[in-house]
Amino acid sequence: MLPLERQASILQLLRQTPGITVSELAQMLGVSEGTIRNDLKALESAGKIQRVRGGAIVPDHHTFISPTFAARARTNVRAKECIARWAAELVEDGDSIMLDASTTVYAMVPYLQKRKNLTVITNGIEIALALAKNLTHTVILIGGKVRPDGTSVGGSLGEQIVRNLHARTAFVSCTGFSVSAGLTEVDLPEIELKRLMIQSADRVVALIDSSKFGRVDLTSFATIDQIAHIFTDDQIAPSFVEELRQTSVQLTVCGEESASTYSPSRHPPRPKRYKIGFANLSDALPFAADVRRGLERAIQTAPDMELIARDNQLDTDVALRVSDELIAAGVHLVIEYHLDEHAGPLLMDKFQRAGIPVIAVDIPIVGATFFGVDNYRAGHLAGLAVGEWILRHWNGHLEQIIMLEEPRAGKLPAARMQGQLDGLQKILGPMPAERILTVNCGNNCLMSEEQILQVLQRLPDVHHIAVLCFNDEAAMGAVRAARKLGREEDLVIVGQGADRQVRREIRDPHSRIIGSTAYWPERYGPKLVEIAGKILAGQPVPPAIFNEHVFISRENINLYYPQDVDSAVYELPIAQEEMP
Repeated sequence: MLPLERQASILQLLRQTPGITVSELAQMLGVSEGTIRNDLKALESAGKIQRVRGGAIVPDHHTFISPTFAARARTNVRAKECIARWAAELVEDGDSIMLDASTTVYAMVPYLQKRKNLTVITNGIEIALALAKNLTHTVILIGGKVRPDGTSVGGSLGEQIVRNLHARTAFVSCTGFSVSAGLTEVDLPEIELKRLMIQSADRVVALIDSSKFGRVDLTSFATIDQIAHIFTDDQIAPSFVEELRQTSVQLTVCGEESASTYSPSRHPPRPKRYKIGFANLSDALPFAADVRRGLERAIQTAPDMELIARDNQLDTDVALRVSDELIAAGVHLVIEYHLDEHAGPLLMDKFQRAGIPVIAVDIPIVGATFFGVDNYRAGHLAGLAVGEWILRHWNGHLEQIIMLEEPRAGKLPAARMQGQLDGLQKILGPMPAERILTVNCGNNCLMSEEQILQVLQRLPDVHHIAVLCFNDEAAMGAVRAARKLGREEDLVIVGQGADRQVRREIRDPHSRIIGSTAYWPERYGPKLVEIAGKILAGQPVPPAIFNEHVFISRENINLYYPQDVDSAVYELPIAQEEMP
């Protein structure tokens, strides 16, 4: 199938099945996920689709019923889109949600179309009509009197209906907000209905663009203590951020490509001894095992902390069960290390309900403080190194790039793959898309080995191949596959992490793993304990704290790991900054 034919098929599938994922499209069309992503980029550039988490949607260009609503929807468009995109991350398949009739909440609709089996309760006519197009959703339009402008339904009939309904989350907006007055509105019928929505939901999420901060309108419909989470845009004044951090509300500041979440500074009295819960990625992985050992050592030096460690086993169901165990154990803070970005909102919801702050390791979670990999920079270092190796050893000749990715990890960890590709192309120049193959490493050595075996068997006459890897497990799988086929000389491989097993490979002068970007897992522990201590003490912590990275090669490995004592802990600077 030619690219244009395939892209036409993708458009048709997106229209027929809202919410279809990249992996599903790849399977249906018989191509790689990387090819599908390239097609989606082309369609997005042509204005035919809109990219959303895990896939894409065909924008709904229908004409609004209400000209008044259309005019309101066109104001502060960038802020509303940013807020809606990140707020929609809180909604999972099967959720029950209440949505008010605001245009900011309406901006969530394209992202909610990707979800399945939602129960949506709303008084917004435009919202109800749009979401009802997804046949998996159950949409309940609250009955009552239709407003003269045709935007919403309200009045006593609607209020009676809401009293008998319940939802997990209510998403609401307002015309004004201040910490002292809370959420305020000018429309009295809307005010009473929003009050009832808030009473009928387990949690309240407020979507407020920065222009509404500091403004108090006719009357309040929610106090600050009734709000669990506020989403706003990145034009908010720093003074408002600091003021909100003195409350019990989670605040997420949304940009076009990233969001920063600020945890509340207000905390209950300090206990004599804190329980720190650690949900590890998998003790079977050398990198994660080193993180755990380093954390155990660091906790031993903190007299006011004790560690309760569990193993997520690379399994989302296990991770959810572990979260329940940690909550039941009465932990005061959780360090969450789990691969699947889609599990993040589920895990965070559990901890937020229990009032437990979270530090997310390497895989970001909205609402948690991030610690770990500066993904793009880490990847870029490896890409530069492999490009320079190819210049020296193959005279710049490269026939194929294989990217061993892990799509479950989400956008930010995917940046390490893009960084590798960009670094390589900076040295060697752009590579044609057809010579870049993307495969799923599964985050383990065995699946990576199987994937590379299959690829190499399909490319018997290709002898200059660069393998860019999501982590060191993938790199080990790639080198083992090459050895089985006797084709090591055809490959050059770079890893990510520089864990114990790959460091042994790097020292082998015959190995085609030429190096790996160091993440220093053995050094995570002291920094995690330091961050935890600050959060529990109510001290300000940056939303994201990144490691510094070095590309470990045969030339410098003895400098950074002189005797390669796995238990050694080395001091390294940590860069503190907001996520780019």
